[in-house]
Order: sequence, then structure tokens, then C-alpha cells
Amino acid sequence: MTFNKNDLLVYAITPDRFDHDELIQQVKEVLAGGATILQLRLKDHPFKDQEDKLALTKKIKALCQEAGVPFIIDDDYELALAVDADGLHVGEDDLPVDQARQLLGPEKIIGASAKTLDTALKAQAAGADYLGVGALYPTQSKANAQGTSLTTLRTIAQGVNIPIVGIGGISLDNMANLRDQGLAGVALISALFKAEDPYRTTQAVRQAAERLFKLQAVLTIAGSDSSGGAGIQADLKTMQANGVFGMSAITSVTAQNTRGVTGVYDLSPEALASQLQAVFEDIPPASVKIGMVSQVELVEEIAKALKTYQAKNVVVDPVMVATSGSNLIQDQAVQVLADQVFPLACLITPNIPESQVLAGQDIHSAADMEAVAKTISQTYQVAVLCKGGHRVNDANDVLVTPEGEVHWFRGERVDNPNTHGTGCTLSSAIASNLAKGDDLVTAIARAKTYLSLTLKDQLDLGQGSGPLNHGFGLLTYYPTDH
Repeated sequence: MTFNKNDLLVYAITPDRFDHDELIQQVKEVLAGGATILQLRLKDHPFKDQEDKLALTKKIKALCQEAGVPFIIDDDYELALAVDADGLHVGEDDLPVDQARQLLGPEKIIGASAKTLDTALKAQAAGADYLGVGALYPTQSKANAQGTSLTTLRTIAQGVNIPIVGIGGISLDNMANLRDQGLAGVALISALFKAEDPYRTTQAVRQAAERLFKLQAVLTIAGSDSSGGAGIQADLKTMQANGVFGMSAITSVTAQNTRGVTGVYDLSPEALASQLQAVFEDIPPASVKIGMVSQVELVEEIAKALKTYQAKNVVVDPVMVATSGSNLIQDQAVQVLADQVFPLACLITPNIPESQVLAGQDIHSAADMEAVAKTISQTYQVAVLCKGGHRVNDANDVLVTPEGEVHWFRGERVDNPNTHGTGCTLSSAIASNLAKGDDLVTAIARAKTYLSLTLKDQLDLGQGSGPLNHGFGLLTYYPTDH
């Protein structure tokens, strides 16, 4: 069986001791619930004889074949060869990886346990297809297992170029803590096989793993910025930096740089509609960010697509004026955007000047920000994040929901004159976090942290208000082969 890192998403490992009939039933339920790979662990289980062991192993293998998932044997290479298993997993004190590869051949899957970067690199060099790293949490199955910190996990993930599955005490309750740690999936034993309902538990784990460990797709619908600091370019860089797969539908092509906008060339409604159809019908996005849309007809095409494809997690940054001061939307398009698109969104992110236009009220204080956000939220039945970065309330933003909830996000004003594209960056980061499963408040808080860090990097390009360094935290080298 050809190995794919997506096979590691929900890695089910059987317990060491079990009743045979009960185990078979549990395996059926776990596989039906969505396990993507299964490891049979037998080293501590008493069997009547070798035939008894072989018989059970063949039954479990048949269930995996029927489900179309790889069947892995823990440690026992002779058993793996005897039943022609799809692969073998070896621990640090088990058969060396290079010997396992030699015995099983190049087509079989070889996994290896690792607790340090040095061990991981050696396993990779010896021919391992994937690594199991842990124990990440205290575990019932191996009470004396040495713990592995999340810092070590990240170090290993950054140092190797084979996929990693986290293991050790993992459950639905703590899986979310493992997001953005470089994992391809999680391995579970007790959480699945000691569950009251293994089928439903595995289903829930699979749903969570899909959201946490698979790259989510996010669509930006906005204008192009030729200087790369705002618009589509800023959106896509932000999405990459925040761990999602960015896609785009371009509304306008602008000629602009840090000094200003010198030309706006809108695409036709047909061109925009074709882009939206191409994306939604092939890679439905987990969230959508909407930025610069200058014409009524373009707004109408967007509203139509959002309804047709039942878009979710829609974040609208109602771009009206560029950082340089240039107007970017027709006056009549503002109201159409508000009437047709805002009600389809889960969040809009106007700055203070935009909020004043939308509410028809002036803002002079924090209380005004909150009042205006409430007006907009009630009018269009959408959550509103009124951004205070235009010095009315320093870097503090206020979120008001249609239910009347109010959340203030206190931010640090970064002394940096280069703020080109900050609004695009914040809204795209929020959309990225929503796609990964964050609730709205958490998504905003994390996005604000990201924005502050891009500003603190102090990138200085151009002669005007320059762009941010969206990739400040990304690796600028390839992990070395060892």
C-alpha cells in the first residue's frame, strides 16, 4: 500500500490486553468511525499459541483491508512478514529502522518512535516513513512513558521532512492544544478503545482532526496590490503564515505602491463570477475574506455566489479608502455591500472612518466606538469589529455581536509608520483562524497578536507607508537531509 501522510490523521492503536471478540468489535467500530490507520499492538498480550496469534492478526488485517486503511504491526517484524502487513512500527529500543526497512522491503510502511530531534533525524536517515512523537500527555497505556514537551515536538517538526503523528494521552479534550505544532495526525489508544462508544468517539476525533491537522482552504475576494503590501497579495501571505491554504478571486487590479494608488482597473462581473465558480465548485473554502469591491455589479456577483454555495465563516473588510488616502469604492456600492453582503457574513471589520460612514455617526471616544458598532450590528445583523487604530482609542478594538455581547480587545500600539495593508492582514488572519475552528473571539485575539508581530518586525520598504513582514515567523531554510 502506498503511504500518504493523510493516513496518519486518526491513528488508532489497539490496547495491549483485551478480549479477542471484544477487540474485533471495537476495531470494526473504530474503523467505521473514521480511523485512517490502525496499529495492532500484541507484545504484552498472552496467546494460547502462535496459531491463535496469527488467526487474530489476520482477522484484524481483513477488517483494515475492507475499510481501505493501512494495517501496521507494532515491533514484531516476523508477524508483519507472516501476514503481509502494510507496515511495521518500531520503538527506540526495538528493531533498528534500517534493519526493519531491509527486512520488509521498500514498499512497506515503516514508522519509528522518537523523543528527541537527534533520534528523529537518525530514524529519518535510516528510512522511516513517519515518526511517532510522545508521550505528549500522561498516558494510561504506558504509565512510565517519558514525556515529550510541545517545544521538543515543534523542534522535531521543524527539523525533519517526514510526517509526524503525536502520541501519548491524547483525547478529544486536549487535541486542540496540538494545533499548529507540525503534526499530520494523532495516535490514540485508550481514548478510542476504552470509550463507551468507540464508533461515535472516533467520529468526533476524526471531525476534530480534519479541522486541526488538515490544511484548510480559505478564499479571499479582493483587489490586487501591485506593490504586494495590501489586497490579494497581503491576504495570501497572511493565510500562508497562519497555516491555511489561500485561494483568490480578484475583483480589481490596482496600480499602487507605498505612496499611493495611481490606477484602478475593475474586472468584469463575468470574470469575477467565473473565478468564484471555479473555486467553490472544486475546493469549497472553510472561510471567506472579502476586501476591496469597488462596483455595484461586482458586489452583486459576490452576494449571489455566497448564497449559491452557502459560504461559511465570511469575514468582510469594507475597504473604502487605502492607507494612502485614495478612494477605493463607489459611493453607491457601499450601501449595496451593506445590504446584500453584510447579512451573509459572520463578521465585518470596519475601521473608524468606515464605521462612521456605515452608521452615519461620528466617533470621538471609546464609548462612541461601542455605540456605533452596536448600531451597525443591529442594522445588518452581523458581528462588528470596530478597529480603533486611527488613534481614537489607540490599538484597542471592540467587537459587538447581534445578540448584544461586547468584547474589547486591548492592543499595544507599535511605533511603526509602515502600516500599509494592516486591515487586509487582520481580516485575513481572522478568516484563517475561523477556518481552523476557532470561535470568533479567539480568532480575533490571535489575529491581533499576529498583526502586532508583523508590525514589530519593523520591515521598511518604499518611500511612503510601507508594508508588513507577513512571513516574519516562517522558516527561511529547508530542513537538512541526514
